[in-house]
Amino acid sequence: MPTILGQNQYGKAENRVVKITRDGATHHIKDLNVSVALSGDMDDVHYNGSNANVLPTDTTKNTVYAFAKEHGIESAEQFGVHLARHFVTSQEPIHRARIRIEEYAWERIEASGEAGHSFVRKGQETRLTQVTYDGAHWEVVSGLKDLTVMNSTDSEFWGYVKDRYTTLKEAYDRILATSVSARWRFNWTDDAQEMPDWDASYARVKQHMLRAFAETYSLSLQQTLYQMGSRVIEECAEVDEIRFSLPNSHHFLVDLEPFGLKNDTPDGAVYFASDRPYGLIEATVLRDGCEARIPVDLTNL
Repeated sequence: MPTILGQNQYGKAENRVVKITRDGATHHIKDLNVSVALSGDMDDVHYNGSNANVLPTDTTKNTVYAFAKEHGIESAEQFGVHLARHFVTSQEPIHRARIRIEEYAWERIEASGEAGHSFVRKGQETRLTQVTYDGAHWEVVSGLKDLTVMNSTDSEFWGYVKDRYTTLKEAYDRILATSVSARWRFNWTDDAQEMPDWDASYARVKQHMLRAFAETYSLSLQQTLYQMGSRVIEECAEVDEIRFSLPNSHHFLVDLEPFGLKNDTPDGAVYFASDRPYGLIEATVLRDGCEARIPVDLTNL
């Protein structure tokens, strides 16, 4: 045979699941986007079309919805663990399950009278998790994207390499803004270990990232990134690795001199927010002695 089959997987992607839990007049929302990918003894279906080992992707979709009802959704990570364990342990041909979940947050609308059923979508960030199980070992990588942050001062950028094409002026007081995309890997890998409190851990990681961003006097976005990652590793014992992708959202002073106006004055300034092109700063921060496993390209995770 001139060709052989390489890595393969299949499943149902982007199952939108909204679970409403009713506690009397007070309701609670879990809003997920769940993707299932399964792999194992799938040579025959590729080579000769035999579906004997194939669990239909429609069944994986149905399982997602049934589990949301039967088991509830305590957290994105816990829901992913339930699903991955089920697919690997209930289907002999399936050796590995990968569950990817995006979670969209909602907050209750405060109103007079009973308003336990009214919500507005939170806009800060999207929570992410990827749970992988091979029947013996777990890998849980969680994260977030689209967390937009800004420091209006305490940021500089100077002393950089200059050549004949350099036009950027050195900055000793600038806006530092970015949209944080981050993934972090837990050191929980088998059922013998105590499982982390997923929701508490997520809140703790986000809190330390934001505090490090706010408290770092930045001489470069790279320095700020490293401080954010270091704070998470130092303060969150359950995390061994964190990777960031940080676009530098440039803000340029607008030239107002043609209108007889001085822009950058002690009482403030007007900036043009440029969405592209942008500098893109990416790096991984690790606990000493640990191996990097999060993909370099976060678009694949």
